[in-house]
Amino acid sequence: MGKRIISRRRGSGTGTYRSPSHRHHGPIYHPAPTIVGEARVVDIRPAPGRTAPVAEVVAPGGTTVRILASAGLATGDTVAIHEGKVDRGAILPLARIPDGTLVSNLEVKPFDGGRLVRAAGTGALVTAHTGDEVTVQLPSGAFKVFLGTCRAQVGAVGGGGRRERPIIKAGKKVWTTRSLARAPIKVRGVAMNPVNHPFGGGAHQHVGRPSTVQSGTWPGAKVGRFSRSARKKRARRAQRGGA
Repeated sequence: MGKRIISRRRGSGTGTYRSPSHRHHGPIYHPAPTIVGEARVVDIRPAPGRTAPVAEVVAPGGTTVRILASAGLATGDTVAIHEGKVDRGAILPLARIPDGTLVSNLEVKPFDGGRLVRAAGTGALVTAHTGDEVTVQLPSGAFKVFLGTCRAQVGAVGGGGRRERPIIKAGKKVWTTRSLARAPIKVRGVAMNPVNHPFGGGAHQHVGRPSTVQSGTWPGAKVGRFSRSARKKRARRAQRGGA
């Protein structure tokens, strides 16, 4: 009798594969709209659950909030929140950020807290202002139009050189990926035993069965290439003229 493959067990979210919550700073979003003025950076900390570092700032009213640390931001710097000069780390509406400015942590809808361009070292480019809309070039190269009231953080996200630092040994990689809830290693299905994977076993390493599965296959056997979705099937029929 077979068992569910490791990717399916990880996807169920049991404690063995879940990222340790006590290490995290919690959700990191833009400050509330009621916080306005200059904030001072008091600390910059690593965030094990994410790739970018986190900056702790004190708002004008004395409230302490955490934001993503922009590249070059240091302890003692001041950042503008919702109004002020366009400088490193400032959180402003896109309508107030001039063209050619590098930004990060973009909001898809006004005041959703920031959804796009949040990984370490990433940045988007403000390219054009048209009425109430602002066009931004994302790290992928695609251009996306946002409302001018959507907020963004000036500057690229900090921690851009993280991939240049070698991990050195396997144990370090295990603990690094554990904080990110990722698998430290990836084993090919054909290299496993039949009990561990549908592609495992045999006199030599080969799939030994159709590698394309239907969408209704039970989870332990849903491996390989999934069959085409209904949407793709409709698109292919439309290309053939409805045949």
